[in-house]
Amino acid sequence: MIKSNTIENKFLRVRTLNIGATLFEVFYKKKKINLILNLGNISSYKNNKNYLGATCGRYANRIRNSQFKIKGINYKLTRNEGKNILHGGKKGFDSKIWSVKNSSKSHITYYYISPDKEEGFPGELCSSCRYSIKNSVLSINLRAKTTKSTHVNLVNHAYWNLDKIKKNVFDHYVQINANHYLENDDENIPTGKVISVDGTSFNFKKPSKIKDKFTNKLNSFDENFIINKNSKFIAKIKSSKSNISLRISSNQPGVQFYTGQHLKYSTDRKTIKKYQGMCFETQGFPNAPNNSKFPSTRLDPSQTYKHNIKFEIEEIK
Repeated sequence: MIKSNTIENKFLRVRTLNIGATLFEVFYKKKKINLILNLGNISSYKNNKNYLGATCGRYANRIRNSQFKIKGINYKLTRNEGKNILHGGKKGFDSKIWSVKNSSKSHITYYYISPDKEEGFPGELCSSCRYSIKNSVLSINLRAKTTKSTHVNLVNHAYWNLDKIKKNVFDHYVQINANHYLENDDENIPTGKVISVDGTSFNFKKPSKIKDKFTNKLNSFDENFIINKNSKFIAKIKSSKSNISLRISSNQPGVQFYTGQHLKYSTDRKTIKKYQGMCFETQGFPNAPNNSKFPSTRLDPSQTYKHNIKFEIEEIK
């Protein structure tokens, strides 16, 4: 059964759902604006094809040919995007009912135990997702332990739009702390080639309006940006319409910047259109299990997977 939980202080009201350990609402009280997209009715999350707000896993993003090798053993995973696997397979973590481990007025922790060989992944994986608020800062802490060597890449898949009226994200200013990004092939999987953002539309080193980056050949983004080393600053978003800014920090090596061009949802009560929200999925690199040059996403039984994200909401003076 899908259940909603709320954590709240004088700055924020944050609603979460037990299905997919999902972020449902980030309501900034001072401006009376919910800063993320949602499906409206919580029962709609039984079929959340756009992964709105979900915790995706056990391996978010894509793995080529739905397979990888560990210690000479080839593991075949569930295909759910052509011959590849996306966001953990046909029934990824986003579709699972997570249990509540503990909660208070300012935090809630969900956990999910994924059995060995679920969607083809080796090892029983015990994952947790902790949402907490302090003043106008939302923190997400993702953790995982495994019984066998496996690959783990958990992400939060919230679609952000800081405008009160959420028409599209074109007028948002975006800054990404990255000098390089990964080139994708026609299946949206990194080729392995690392490209400098200099002189390209992928240069977000300084705050840039999204629509100003679009060209005749490029009218959307869905790439992994390589975060500059020794920095936890990921990105900053600003809306001149609401005068709200969002600063994102994380300990992950990459961020998938996705402008929501595939968004499509319609019921009697709710319609969501393409480009209405954008994602900043802090993460390990897509297809890292099959590319030894990428930062490793392998998790061994002696280790704990730790992924920390911080969203700092401010009013632009």
